[in-house]
Amino acid sequence: MPSALFVLALLAALCSLGCAMSREEKQKLRAQVVEMFDHAYQNYMDHAYPADELMPLTCRGRVRGLEPSRGDVDDALGKFSLTLIDTLDTLVLLNKTTEFEAAVRRVLSDVRLDNDIVVSVFETNIRVLGGLLGGHSMAVMLKEEGQHMQWYRDELLHMAKDLGLRLLPAFNTSSGLPYPRVNLKYGVRGPETRTGTETDTCTACAGTIILEFAALSRFTGDPVFEAHARRALDFLWEKRQRNSNLVGTTINIHSGEWVRRDSGVGAGIDSYYEYLLKAYVLLGDDQFLHRFNIHYASIMKYISQPPLLLDVHIHKPLLPARTWMDSLLAFFPGLQVLKGDIRPAIETHEMLYQVTKKHNFLPEAFTTDFRVHWAQHPLRPEFAESTYFLYKATGDSYYLEAGRTILDNLNRFARVPCGFAAMKDVRTGSHEDRMDSFFLAEMFKYLFLLFADGVDLPFDVEDYVFTTEAHLLPLSLSRAPRSSSLVPSNRTIPQSSEELDDSNFDWTCPNTRLLFPDPAFPRNLREPIRSVVDKSCPRPAPHREPGMGTPPLRAQDFMANNPEHLELLRRMGVSLIHLKDGRVQLVQHATQAVSPIAAEDGIRFMQEMMELSSQQQKEQLPPRAIQIVSHPFFGRVVLTAGPAQFGTDLSKSTTGVRGFVTVAEPYTGCSEITNAEYMQGHIALLQRGQCMFAEKARHIQKAGAIGGIVIDDNEGSSSDTAPLFQMAGDGRSTEDITLPLLFLFHKEGNILQEALKEYREVEVLLSDKARDRAAIFKGADVVHEAEEDCQMEATTPTSFAPIGQSQSSTAESDGSKVISSKEDPDTSPAEDVNPTTSAERVTEDSEKKVEPENDADSNSQSVDELLADWHEDLEAFRQMEKDEL
Repeated sequence: MPSALFVLALLAALCSLGCAMSREEKQKLRAQVVEMFDHAYQNYMDHAYPADELMPLTCRGRVRGLEPSRGDVDDALGKFSLTLIDTLDTLVLLNKTTEFEAAVRRVLSDVRLDNDIVVSVFETNIRVLGGLLGGHSMAVMLKEEGQHMQWYRDELLHMAKDLGLRLLPAFNTSSGLPYPRVNLKYGVRGPETRTGTETDTCTACAGTIILEFAALSRFTGDPVFEAHARRALDFLWEKRQRNSNLVGTTINIHSGEWVRRDSGVGAGIDSYYEYLLKAYVLLGDDQFLHRFNIHYASIMKYISQPPLLLDVHIHKPLLPARTWMDSLLAFFPGLQVLKGDIRPAIETHEMLYQVTKKHNFLPEAFTTDFRVHWAQHPLRPEFAESTYFLYKATGDSYYLEAGRTILDNLNRFARVPCGFAAMKDVRTGSHEDRMDSFFLAEMFKYLFLLFADGVDLPFDVEDYVFTTEAHLLPLSLSRAPRSSSLVPSNRTIPQSSEELDDSNFDWTCPNTRLLFPDPAFPRNLREPIRSVVDKSCPRPAPHREPGMGTPPLRAQDFMANNPEHLELLRRMGVSLIHLKDGRVQLVQHATQAVSPIAAEDGIRFMQEMMELSSQQQKEQLPPRAIQIVSHPFFGRVVLTAGPAQFGTDLSKSTTGVRGFVTVAEPYTGCSEITNAEYMQGHIALLQRGQCMFAEKARHIQKAGAIGGIVIDDNEGSSSDTAPLFQMAGDGRSTEDITLPLLFLFHKEGNILQEALKEYREVEVLLSDKARDRAAIFKGADVVHEAEEDCQMEATTPTSFAPIGQSQSSTAESDGSKVISSKEDPDTSPAEDVNPTTSAERVTEDSEKKVEPENDADSNSQSVDELLADWHEDLEAFRQMEKDEL
């Protein structure tokens, strides 16, 4: 018996180092990947084609010009059936040869490339040109095998050359760096082009051209494309900072001056480094490896702080440029595998994996203590990419389990009836009506390859290089003749002794046998990182400046509806102005105080208010979720809600609070509830206004409610455009309040009110984030008939913006001070005050307001219409997209 126990213990120890996954289990996961791909691809073809992308919540195609503009994000759309082209070589890899042949015929018959539309040069190159070239590579391979595509005569390549010629005008600059945008029909720099006036582009935008353009040149024999791509890379190399050997994020395409001098491996730079190394792999030109190795040495010296990768300034590389990381850097461990530097790849990947497990997905940006910085996640594939490459390099089944986690999270949190929807907020589980083409082009490729053995693939992937969009270009192109350049290089760059150092060519290929003599080695690298990410970080204690005396009214005690407090403010020269959008402005005029001492007290009061506001931003609570779980929603509608600084802390509840919604009478909840008999065990619906939030909570709690939802009375307000609203107490102890109270802006509240109008009973779940349906219903059958209506089941996209986005404070030139906040009779002094200082006079324009929508019939809209018309605000996300585009 003891020997048996010893054997079991030994097996457990060995499994902790990484048990091999059985072929049957890998086959099961591989089949799951194919099923998920089919779900996404078929819904695109059924509901969106020939549109560029699928809107999975409303089950329709996204056509540029017909949907509200999302800014730079829409520059990827060119009315050329983007998702279909981007998916071509994925179909072949997943053994869907018949579907591939049909898709190619559709592209040839339906797609036009001469549309009068302005597109991103970068996105069109990697997605459309890369997709056409990848499709051509697959078509040629299948044709040579003799069973499929026998009719094919290089039609996709002809389309690729046509598109390449349409992109070439963008390179008509003195530097050789391309304009960021081009008109597919008219080029650049003409009145009809509506582009060509830009001066800046990102490093990745200009430096992620060489693979597609060189492949196009070598496929067609026309050297002009490769020449232009090489010229752009030459210019970027010449403009690197010579001391740090780093490049900035944004560069002036005419002067070559760095516009943004922060340097990292994420958004704005990422694929520039990737293409230097992969250009060497594809083309066999030592110069590319040369440059990559010099850059890489600087990255590891300045940017890499294992397991972190933090941006620095190119002129002062020891000075950090920011304290957060963006999700695009998740590709870097995969590139390190290609480089052969596997130890830091393991460390960074493990950090990313732990962040993924903490939030279900990688947030668009997260801090150095692994908290959410930007909460969106548009189903990016970079983490899956690095997971695949690390598994290839190590054979460690740990990475198969990481892949399983990715699959499970996609199915549990992103899958909707009409595809997969991007996450609007990884904390609450709310969705965006968006499924980018790269999800089909990249995510399913890497996941399928992760779980596939060689015999499961229709060709040997070792014969191809993956572009940044995971398109497959054959390595045989390195043997294609390269004609002399038609475009002169910027200048001959002298080779320094450092550049000729043979050490720059070390470790260009991974050798796992030498790197991992001990099978426990990868695990030993991962363990410390796992504990660091899991470790909770205590909040810093509030810092208060010592006062010069005690003013008659303290900021933390102030209540906007207290007449005595208002009188004290008047004596100190502080006036309170109620704005139309429900906010409150505090203005201090020292000359209007009753005495110099009172004026000093007023100044101290304003300073306290500013300090209190700053404190609250540091201590802000994360958003909460209101999930409609009754028929016909079944948990698919999630509304982002503001928390209260009192009552039940939903983050400490594993189940949340679930109940049917009952409208309180009176609706404001500012006096004793008259319909208490209907309130017992229910969640009260209240309107903001006329009294403190804590007072409302006490009234509904006395009536027997188990929770409360307060809806903003400011018509048109929305979490899309307003910062998160936190409800504070009433200046006295709130320990007697034991139920949860959540806040909905008017637009989100209208969704809930319309549901109450259409359905007799509406049940909701109040929680810290959206719950998995299986957890909500605990295995109970869900009515499947409702799944036929995609719009009804679509998870309502809602957004969260950080506190302070729409608040301001200025100091007037006459010595007066102004503080603006969202205080109204519902608020306490601690609520939503985010003052800053400025020399400008306060105007209404200094306050960002939420205007009500011009829809007279909005109150009569059905839930279906509200969901279908719901459009997301991507303001925080656009900044990173601008970096990338």
